[in-house]
Amino acid sequence: MNRLIVILGPTASGKTRLAAQVAHRLGGEIISADSRQVYRDMDIGTGKDLAEYRIGDETIPYHLINVTDAGSDYNVYQYQQDFYQVLPQILDRGRVPILCGGTGLYIEAVLKGHQFTAIPIDPRFRAELDQKSDGELLQLFEQTASAYTTVADTSTRKRLIRAIEINRYLNENSLTEITPMPSHPNYTVFGIDLPVELRRQRITRRLHERLRHGMIEEVQRLLERGIPTEKLVFYGLEYKFITNYLEGHLDYDTMVKRLETAIHQFAKRQMTFFRKMERDGIPIHWLDGLAPAETLTEEILTTV
Repeated sequence: MNRLIVILGPTASGKTRLAAQVAHRLGGEIISADSRQVYRDMDIGTGKDLAEYRIGDETIPYHLINVTDAGSDYNVYQYQQDFYQVLPQILDRGRVPILCGGTGLYIEAVLKGHQFTAIPIDPRFRAELDQKSDGELLQLFEQTASAYTTVADTSTRKRLIRAIEINRYLNENSLTEITPMPSHPNYTVFGIDLPVELRRQRITRRLHERLRHGMIEEVQRLLERGIPTEKLVFYGLEYKFITNYLEGHLDYDTMVKRLETAIHQFAKRQMTFFRKMERDGIPIHWLDGLAPAETLTEEILTTV
């Protein structure tokens, strides 16, 4: 099978377990599409759940997890390059590639071969933009419209700043100067759809489980290794709020409450981006997240 199977969904939807089941049945290997699981030693906070890759006596091969050190920079362009090194290797082994994750920007970039990701970062320009309010940034984004505008993800302040940076570059340079990225047109995308209330329950339960099982200690170890607080805050969610707690900026109860709210908001943004992917021409076969993983596995197998 030369087809790429994609399994996406919001956080806590059971993507990894389902992907592992499908890989087990098809003789597949999983390529992670998670923008934070690429970092080593960021395990609990990113939800790597590596035990999910073990089914009976088999360990499902996985890729693009633990590929760079915590504290380093990694972006969607690097992800594209890494993805297109791994994919042909899996196919050459006669295995089935299964792309699994919740970072829609990464998934869309490799399916469509976006060239915009190669546009260089301008730290000085970013610093100038960071002084502006969200409203001012949105206005500037609209004023600097380019070929990128219609596909831009502006769901977070960080991505909005990047979108303005790309717009400016395209308005000042030719896109032909950028090396094109390959795309992979032969794919089938499956999405896990959960009722909002169940998704919220799972997020809350999982958050408290991770807090009990060492997530705060994980962030403490990263700080003790000398990783700057601003870098951990940049990684967002668990690393942002727990760092603020450990630095004394938040008490424990406030940290947990704000973190829980932020994860709920993040899951909502994930679903918004997936719906945008559909509008932009990537068909998604939505699966009933209430069904057992075994049932969903059979549905995927009969579709592909």
